[in-house]
Amino acid sequence: MGKRRKKEKSSKVGRAFSAGGVVFKEDGDEFKFLIIKPTGTDRWQLPKGQIDEGESSEETAVREVAEEGGVETEIIKKLGDSKYFFVWERKKIFKTVAFYLMKYVKDTKKGHDKEVDKAVFFPFKEAYEKLTFKDDKGFLRQAKEEIGIMF
Repeated sequence: MGKRRKKEKSSKVGRAFSAGGVVFKEDGDEFKFLIIKPTGTDRWQLPKGQIDEGESSEETAVREVAEEGGVETEIIKKLGDSKYFFVWERKKIFKTVAFYLMKYVKDTKKGHDKEVDKAVFFPFKEAYEKLTFKDDKGFLRQAKEEIGIMF
């Protein structure tokens, strides 16, 4: 008789990829930054969303910022990636989010979608204080430094 093998739990981790942006615009003599408050939450965060099949992270960032932020943008440069784990439907997921520095071009005709309660441009200090997530704060700080070099 052969040995019985123990049933092992699947330890596979799912993967998810998203992209978003730190959007800035000039308002008089200061720069303001776009942050969003998703519907049904108390969170303030940077706009981002899932990369669709066949779409580049740059295309996703522009699309998601338009959908969630209600603005058209131009990508200046990639700021970096945020990487973290979360659990969805009892499965562990490793997520990578590419963030881009993006310059405001104009408002979209539709405004932001219904997944977002508020999309607001705030001065740096206020945006920084409102942001919920540490990584978002880091990308906002990095964006401010990049803008300081450019302007």
